[in-house]
Amino acid sequence: MLGNLGGVHLLIILGIVILLFGATKLPALAKGLGQSINIFKKEMSDDDKKAKGTDGTTVQNTAADTAAPVAQPVVNPGPSVQPNSDSRNTTQN
Repeated sequence: MLGNLGGVHLLIILGIVILLFGATKLPALAKGLGQSINIFKKEMSDDDKKAKGTDGTTVQNTAADTAAPVAQPVVNPGPSVQPNSDSRNTTQN
């Protein structure tokens, strides 16, 4: 789909982007995109380092290792007794 884009098409897309965001915002957008890509690459390399053990062997991460402990079912303690909102004693005459 993107293989059909020629130079004229790319210039039109660039013109639309400049009209939408303005020429002053484009450097900030490009800088933010570059920083995001660098952070993503850093996190990916950190995950690769974490996956390797201290002796150089690869540690297998299973779903059981990373999953949260199974929560116990909540037992309903039963209805609670609410105080009577009527403060008067109805047994007195």
